Amino acid sequence: MNPTPTLVPERLGTGPPGRRAAEPRTRRRAGRRFGVRVLAVLALLALWQVAATAARNPSFIPTPGAVWDQLLRLSTTHDGIRGYSGSLLVEHLGVSLRRILIGSAIGVAAGLVVGVILGTVPWIRVVAEPVVTFVRALPPLAYFSLLIIWFGIDETPKLWLLAIAALPPVAVATAAAVHGAPKDLVEAAGALGASRWDVIRDVVLPNALPEIFTGVRLAVGIAYSSVVAAETVNGVPGIGGMVRDAQRYLQTDVVVLGLIAIGISGLLIDGALRAAEQRLIPWRGHS
Repeated sequence: MNPTPTLVPERLGTGPPGRRAAEPRTRRRAGRRFGVRVLAVLALLALWQVAATAARNPSFIPTPGAVWDQLLRLSTTHDGIRGYSGSLLVEHLGVSLRRILIGSAIGVAAGLVVGVILGTVPWIRVVAEPVVTFVRALPPLAYFSLLIIWFGIDETPKLWLLAIAALPPVAVATAAAVHGAPKDLVEAAGALGASRWDVIRDVVLPNALPEIFTGVRLAVGIAYSSVVAAETVNGVPGIGGMVRDAQRYLQTDVVVLGLIAIGISGLLIDGALRAAEQRLIPWRGHS
């Protein structure tokens, strides 16, 4: 009696044929996007150079070369002068990022707590939601003077400003997501004997994570845009304080350099948050 032959595939692939065929297309598409972005940056630099040449006034529009020279000067010690006001550019940026990190962390943590309470306790939502909306509508400079009166001109009012700016987006996003949690899942968890905290922890918050992350990204962006306001008083070292100080002395090339540093670091922070979101919430965007 002949044994039953065993069928062995001639070659094992690394994945489904459709996925293997799609990988080169995905790489080509990513390469095209990168190329388009590089061309866009080069075109922007060319337009910048043309505008600066036409203006013929470096105090109005500095050339890209002048800004590059300031980047080199502020990143080193030159002729006995260290960076700008005694701190290198990376040190100014590091101080601002530390302020943003601490202020945003406080604001995000408080926003999560406020959002969960607003989303789960109806009468508190009715009372407190207008207050959150009121604070969200205030520009940072509107209450920064009050914070200076209360806390002085050291780090405390700056951190309070960034925390207050970061709180409302997280609170609003969390409250809306928690309030909109699927009722059937909440009722099913309760029927299985879960306590209210268990329902919030195991059902409501995981379901609300995508909206919460959106609120966190908005909060960090608002805090970053508020750092210039936070550093208008005693803000050096700090990238916003450096920009403000350079503006007083018509150092437009330093101002532009500071704005570019703020923009690039903001893009990197947002990219890091996007990567964390994709890793922690891989199901977002998929049905």
